[in-house]
Amino acid sequence: MAIKLHRCGNLWVKGPHPCWTVQKALDDTGVEYEVVEEKWFGGRPATVEKTGQRKFPWIEFEDGSVYREESKDMAARIRDGRLDSQPPAA
Repeated sequence: MAIKLHRCGNLWVKGPHPCWTVQKALDDTGVEYEVVEEKWFGGRPATVEKTGQRKFPWIEFEDGSVYREESKDMAARIRDGRLDSQPPAA
């Protein structure tokens, strides 16, 4: 499964940071992904266009569909091995 993790550009931030939480879950479970660094400030037009809101992180699947929930819920879904099942409506 080729996915893209859209996250803020603050790749150095760890801990409870939402983007890091999801990225760590992907790393820990061996899911292959590409990081797409988005602008931290500003309108975030690509994020709004795809998800209808401005929050990070979000995942884009090969078919162009997107998945967005709160980071703890996203991380739990990834760790449970359910990322490739039908994602809930964002």
